[in-house]
This record gives sequence, C-alpha cells and structure tokens, in this order.
Amino acid sequence: MSTSPPARPAGGAPDTTAELRRERRAWYVYDWANSVFFTSIISVFLGPYLTSLAEAGAGPDGRISVLGWAMDPTALYPYATSLSVLLQLVLLPAVGALADYTGRKREMLGLLAYIGAFATMGLYFVAGSGYLLGAALFVVANLAVGASVVVYNSFLPDLATADERDAVSSRGWATGYLGGALLLTAQLVLYLFHDAFGLEEGHAVRICMASAGVWWAVFTVVPLTRLRNRRGGAASAGGGAAAAGAAPGRATGARAVLASFGQLARTVRGLRAYPRTLLFLVAYILFNDGIQTVIGFSATFADQALGLGQEVQIGAILMVQFVAFGGALLLGAIGRRVGAKRTILGSLVVWIAVVAVAPVLQAGSAVQFFVLAFAIAIVLGGTQALSRSLFSHLIPPGKEAEYFGLYEISDKGSAFLGSLAIGVALDATGGDYRLAILSLVVFFVAGAALLAAVDIPRAIREAGNRAPAHV
Repeated sequence: MSTSPPARPAGGAPDTTAELRRERRAWYVYDWANSVFFTSIISVFLGPYLTSLAEAGAGPDGRISVLGWAMDPTALYPYATSLSVLLQLVLLPAVGALADYTGRKREMLGLLAYIGAFATMGLYFVAGSGYLLGAALFVVANLAVGASVVVYNSFLPDLATADERDAVSSRGWATGYLGGALLLTAQLVLYLFHDAFGLEEGHAVRICMASAGVWWAVFTVVPLTRLRNRRGGAASAGGGAAAAGAAPGRATGARAVLASFGQLARTVRGLRAYPRTLLFLVAYILFNDGIQTVIGFSATFADQALGLGQEVQIGAILMVQFVAFGGALLLGAIGRRVGAKRTILGSLVVWIAVVAVAPVLQAGSAVQFFVLAFAIAIVLGGTQALSRSLFSHLIPPGKEAEYFGLYEISDKGSAFLGSLAIGVALDATGGDYRLAILSLVVFFVAGAALLAAVDIPRAIREAGNRAPAHV
C-alpha cells in the first residue's frame, strides 16, 4: 500500500528530512545490488563462457544451429544481447508507464529484481551442450534488470532537487561500482585458485555467475524496505485509474496493464511536444549503445582478439570497478562546476579515442589492455551518471517512470544497435573482433554531435522544470 510522502517545498523539490536521507542511502544500495550483474555476468564471465560452450558444440562446418538458423559460435552472445534489447524496446517503456499508472514502484522493483536474480542464479546449471539454455536465461535476466532499473531511476526526482541530482546520481553509480568490485574480488580468488578448492574451471565460473544472482537478491531487500511509493502521474490524478474502473493509485491486473500501454502510446506521441528531450534521448541511445557494447564485449575481445587469459580480463575489469568508483565522483564534481552537458561531451572524446586505439593493441599485451581499461574507468561511471541526472531534468513532472522506460532501452548492458553491429561483423568476418570493435566509433561520433546540438536550458524549461545553476 502506498504511503504519503512528506510535504514538498514549492516547485516540487523533495524535502531534506532525515527520513529522505535514509531513503537516498537505500536507493544507492540497489545500484550496489544489481551492478554485479553487469560486472560479473556481462563484463566478465558469460560472454567467454557461453562462446566456449557454443564452439564446443559446433558441427563439422564450425557453425551452430539456433532454431534452424546456422551461425558462427562467436555470434551467439551478441545476438542474445540484441534479442533481449529488442524485447526491451517494447516492454521497458510499458513498465515505466505501468509504474507511473499504478504508483506501485516499490513492488514492481522487487518483482523485476527477483526475476532477474533467479534467472542469474540459474546460470549455474548451464554446462556441456547447454549454450541455448544459457542464452535464454541471459535474455530473461537482462530484460528483467533493464526493467528494474527503469523503476529504480524513476525515484531520482523524488529523492533530489534539481541542483542535487548530479551528486545523488553519481553517488549511486559510484556505490554500484564499489559493490561490483568487492564481489568480483571474491570471484577472482575462486576462479584463480579453483584447483585449491577442488573445482574445475568451468564449475568455478558457474559458481561465480550464480553468486552474482545471490548478491543481487540479498541486497535488494534494503531498498524494498526503505523506499516509499509516491502517488504521481495518472494515479494521483485519478484519470487513468478511474477510467479503468479502479480507485486512484490502486489500478491492478489486466486493466492496469492495458491502461499502461495506452499511456505509453500517449507518451510517445507527446514527445513531439518536447523535441529537445527527444533529441537528447536519441543522442543518448547512440553514444550509450557504444558504451554498453564496449563494456559487454571487452572480456570477449580480450580473449578472442588479444589472446589474453581470463585472469587478465578479470584483473583489468576489477581495476576498472575501483577506478570507476572515483571516476564517477570526479566527473560528478566537474559536472557541478562546468555543467553536465560539457562534461559528457568531454568524456565522449575519450571514448572515441578508446575505440580507435583498441583494434591496434598488440596480441598478448596485458599492459596495453590495462592502460586502455584505465582510460575507460575514468569516464565510465561519470558519463552514465551525468546522463541520467541530466535526462531527469528533461522529463515533464509525473512522467518519470514512463520517460525513464524510454531512456533505459539503451542504459546499462542493454545495447541493441551496437551488439547487433558486433554480431553482424563477426558473422561476416568469421570472428574478427578488431574490425567489429572499430565499427563502434560511429555511435560515439553521432551521439556526441546530436548532444552538442541540444539546447539543454530550453529543453528543461519546455518540460516545466527549473534548471540547475550549471547544465
């Protein structure tokens, strides 16, 4: 049952009570909880493991069959990623519309988080010729984590004023990186010394993947006990719910689902009234597709293109997690001084350089790989945290979850165009990861160009919000 929040000051800004500060800390913990999925599953273990199973199960022609479709084994993981995001294109905005419509954000967060966590735990049973099971569980988990983050992000405007959002968003991302780093440290010990634990390498990998699901499930309890539902949007107005024949804020079942899709259609049509918000969203989808594709395929790139062992991959990604913790806070501080837009554009220059340099790294050079990973770590968290806080200013009040549903389509680990480009390139070139990674530069260049064209202060005013001191 929803509870009423404390009174909000003029302009819709959240209050600053001790209870709200506790709620913010609980909000940070969900980043701590779910970030291990991106760190351990997407960035480290699943891509190389699933690819190795697929390669072992390939036929005499070196290809595997998926529902009658013959493909190169290296393309299975990219195509699975693309499928999960193709589903997100439809479902994530609808999840956001449903969250705004019913006002039951906390309950939806819990349901989606536990679907994803249990699907992740199920990866323990993926072995032998079970690469299709692994791909299916990943699709479910990646869809669930994306949907849960839609709801999670929609709490941000309730927890921070316009001038606080860059800092609050950056702290959430930083907390997530720290949590991912701590679990990955334990997983690294298990993986490197699996013989001492009496485990085969594949069994150790399966335990590591399952432990990410357990971590996700356990720490999700904190935000579920502290975050509070706010009546907002259609629920508080009573329009959608009343039209469906239910009490305001209490719409449930099939009527609420149908009404949420109707609201989604109105949201998409309504974007025409906010052209600069739409332009920012397109820019974000492009450059964040590139970011998420680099993150999602870095371990597989190191394995397939550079011939680096998994201990090097895990060590580099572990370093990224710790450095990204500081990087998110650093870019958040820079953003508060010079504005989020300028800081994001500066970080995209670094991303373009990373993608341009990656294909010429020497095979077997762990040092070069670590240097490139360090450059990524500096800008990784800040780019995403500032994008999230900047977008929150461009959302009409009461539409937070709906708009974050559109935003989340290309948020953490849910790249569609980038992973599809990687899959097509690998399929066409027989697994040449160097050419595939180079193709991602277009996403960063195009995204930066569109972002530079957005008049952010005007976009904030058009959405009906107050602009912070620096944007």
